[in-house]
Amino acid sequence: MTGMLASVATLAEARLVEESGVDIIDLKNPAEGALGALPLAEVVRIVGQLKDRPVSATVGDLPMQPEIVLPAAEAMAATGVDYVKIGFFPGGDRAGVIRGLSALARRGVRLVAVLFGDDAPELGCIEELAAAGFAGAMLDTRDKKKGSLRQACPDDFLRAFVAETRAHGLLCGLAGSLRAADVAPLLALQPDYLGFRGALCGGNRTDALDPEAVLNISRRVRGRASPGTVA
Repeated sequence: MTGMLASVATLAEARLVEESGVDIIDLKNPAEGALGALPLAEVVRIVGQLKDRPVSATVGDLPMQPEIVLPAAEAMAATGVDYVKIGFFPGGDRAGVIRGLSALARRGVRLVAVLFGDDAPELGCIEELAAAGFAGAMLDTRDKKKGSLRQACPDDFLRAFVAETRAHGLLCGLAGSLRAADVAPLLALQPDYLGFRGALCGGNRTDALDPEAVLNISRRVRGRASPGTVA
């Protein structure tokens, strides 16, 4: 069954989505980019208040340089989050980053690689991530102004991503400016979870969460949307 990941920027938002029963609470600062990071002290504070849901956190929109990514991932892991999400941005030393992060994975840190559909990622990297000990891979969008993941990638590519990720035993997530209308087609692909931010805010990902929008998306992911719900 596909779960729901909700990205939040504050403790109040975290409590709101916790009450709605989301499966993963994702900590990020949407004002700082696709994977903007919250301050470590704020992550520690939020994690300390959440007891019943797994928590993930992004390390920021960082260049693919091991000397930058590795310390950031290690510091975020030390906050107590359950999953550390690392964006795989274009350029840089991707192979070096994966090699370096494998040491964290061997220590039990659950790493999730975030690939960007609008950058046309090679699915061959999934095998590298699995070999390095990553816990999961997520397909997202980097440029939030260009529309949703389903606008950036054909359904056949999304289906192949889910199949490849599952074939290598990784958790599989799909996100990227997803709208209510995207939920049913993506559920048909059977990822482990769908991730949301903008749709939970009524459209603008930097706005505060809207409780009604959170409820609407949550019901859709669980297949309980009412016939009159607006997409």
